Amino acid sequence: MTDHAVAERYGRTPADRRRRFTIAIIGAVALLAAVVAWVVWVGLFSPAPNLESRDTGYTAYAESVDIRFQVTTDPGRPVSCALQALNDQFAIVGWKIVALPPGADRTRAFVENVRVTEPAVTGLIYRCWLT
Repeated sequence: MTDHAVAERYGRTPADRRRRFTIAIIGAVALLAAVVAWVVWVGLFSPAPNLESRDTGYTAYAESVDIRFQVTTDPGRPVSCALQALNDQFAIVGWKIVALPPGADRTRAFVENVRVTEPAVTGLIYRCWLT
């Protein structure tokens, strides 16, 4: 058998190489198109965040902590927040979930009292969510 016959028998002809190369290029272009479509869909068409929360301070007492914070959201949207008080070893010593009623203003300030099981050194927002 000649080399050409062996190559043809096992699919190693120039035409087969071109076909595999063409399939690889088409696959790479399809993958690139899918990635670009996903980036455009996620980046341009996803809704902007409509809830922000920010700690503004705290006052620690022997049995509780007053936590001051601001919530920014669309007017008329009810929000709930989880607040936590931490001790000097960053252990949670107080926890409270508060339901904030809808308001007319975009940014609103709140003060909530969280009872603690031992003296706390800070009070923070853990997380807020739309309800």
